[in-house]
Amino acid sequence: MIVSGVDNGLRLFTVALVTSIVFYYVSTILDNEGLNCNEGWVPPTVLLASIMVILYQFRSTYQEYIGYKESASKAGGRLSTMVSVINKLTRFVPPQIWEPIVRSDSPVSVSNKRVKLTIMFSDIVGFTDLSDSLSADNVADILNTYMHCMTLIADRHGAVLDKFIGDGMVCFFGEPNSRGSRQDALDCVAMAIDMRREMRTLRQKWRLMGFEGLYIRIGITTGYCHVGNFGSNNRLSYTLIGKEANLASRLESNAGKDEILVSESTYDYVCHNYECQHVGALQLKGFDDKVNAWQVLDPDANKGHLSKWVDHTLPGFNLHLNFKDMKDNDYQDIRSRLNFALERIEQEEEKLAQSIAEESKRHSANKKS
Repeated sequence: MIVSGVDNGLRLFTVALVTSIVFYYVSTILDNEGLNCNEGWVPPTVLLASIMVILYQFRSTYQEYIGYKESASKAGGRLSTMVSVINKLTRFVPPQIWEPIVRSDSPVSVSNKRVKLTIMFSDIVGFTDLSDSLSADNVADILNTYMHCMTLIADRHGAVLDKFIGDGMVCFFGEPNSRGSRQDALDCVAMAIDMRREMRTLRQKWRLMGFEGLYIRIGITTGYCHVGNFGSNNRLSYTLIGKEANLASRLESNAGKDEILVSESTYDYVCHNYECQHVGALQLKGFDDKVNAWQVLDPDANKGHLSKWVDHTLPGFNLHLNFKDMKDNDYQDIRSRLNFALERIEQEEEKLAQSIAEESKRHSANKKS
């Protein structure tokens, strides 16, 4: 009763109580019969045998309990280790894939199906050239920071992050959890716009560290692909294959700095929600016919003072304001810094005006002489 749980302790207490009551009544009946249990060797022998049997049973039960306790402790340790290992391994697999397997213990095999997806390819413009001039540590730090921020955005929008390819990444919507082809396309474009905005913030940080000229470019298309488990029974990879995946990759390669190019199939889904500009019919590698492409414009670009972003760059001048991340107590500090910058600009303008005036006087004096 002491070492058992609450439920087992209650059962043992009930058994002990019933046994005590039965023993009391049996002893009363025997006493009424007039039997003398104090004479002869039989009663002590029976009592001793009963005590030995009870002690032996108790010892056996206690040994079993100790064995079960040790087994449970080892099993708990193995389970904790297994959970820790699984948590580490799941970081290499999209959560949309491993969660159903862990939840329902569903079988895993080589299988795929043809579904309609919206696919996004992206990479960093200028990263290859920059990596040639940087140390391996700086390259790894830039790449890891970029991938971390973009992965958070992909998870927030519900995308399946298929893979990283160098400084690029592949995401898609529509499987295993689709919200409809149109909504999948809208979600993908919204994710791409957030990635482009996040890249502006990262570019400002990297510029202060001396790393210039890093921009994102993105290609998006919508169409049917085969998606599922490819490989063998010993090694599987959840990915997608098909012509549409190649089209998204080619659009991304033809996109310019900070451009999001979408195919006609995606444009038809998103044109009512996002302003897009036709860039023309592109002759893409691997495609016989030209492909119409549209550039997705920044939704905040034409909102004037309502824009949540202000980003302007000139030689010696970088202005980046992200009003979405500003706190109420930041505005005063920002205003004071802008005022200080304006004062410095006025001082430099006065110096420039004085320099021009002095130069003009010297030029006039030289003419007179």
